[in-house]
Amino acid sequence: MTDATATEAPLEAPTELVHLDVADGVATITLDSPHNRNALSRQLVTELLAHLETANADADVRVVLVQSSGKVFCSGADLSEAATVGMEQGARTIVGIQRLVATMDKVVVTKNLGAVRAGGIGLVAAADVAISAETASFALTEVKLGLAPAAISLSVFHRMTNREASLAALSGETFSGVEAAAGGLVTRAVPAEDLDGYVADLVAKIATGANQGIRETKKLLNAELVAKIDAQADHLAATSARLFASDEARDAMLAFLSRPKA
Repeated sequence: MTDATATEAPLEAPTELVHLDVADGVATITLDSPHNRNALSRQLVTELLAHLETANADADVRVVLVQSSGKVFCSGADLSEAATVGMEQGARTIVGIQRLVATMDKVVVTKNLGAVRAGGIGLVAAADVAISAETASFALTEVKLGLAPAAISLSVFHRMTNREASLAALSGETFSGVEAAAGGLVTRAVPAEDLDGYVADLVAKIATGANQGIRETKKLLNAELVAKIDAQADHLAATSARLFASDEARDAMLAFLSRPKA
């Protein structure tokens, strides 16, 4: 009798969804999951966290640039996962990414040409510097699905003015890169055709900073945010998991996933 196990093909490693490249003191992290518009799947957030940790451990890196391979920066939570599995570990990972970005000894810069939704906004908000195309769109869509931006509220509500945060979170409606800059979510909004050049020039200038200067200045800038994360992380991760597990949210997510694709 033939041993069936001997003829089995080896399992292929999953395709990498987040890439890391390091050159000239800059670690570039690229979200590259076009099949789900860079949704925050377990695989994507695990790889993102690992690449951030690798960049933070590299003494030659002074700046970490987070970008996407396509126009969409991040579509938020992976609803196909969220509708079927528990989200508490995922919420804790999202909180952990925000804390790492705020505390790592590098300047973290985000660049987005197009859409940023829900959980992706937490990554933008946690960054030290966020540059957006003027025509990009943002939306805290959680309220439409019976959810709340609980895990990302730590950084998002820290950056945005109270009035702008209330409007964005309670309406769930889109707002532009220009409006995101006016409301404090991003640092600058520039014309789309100038985005790559603007960010490249900015990153090169930031990379001339001394390691100690960057490290100590970040501690001063982010002390309040880090304290808030440490005090509220467990509660907000649990709140996020509870809402995702609710019947109301589950029904809304399944209805969203079953809509005809445009």
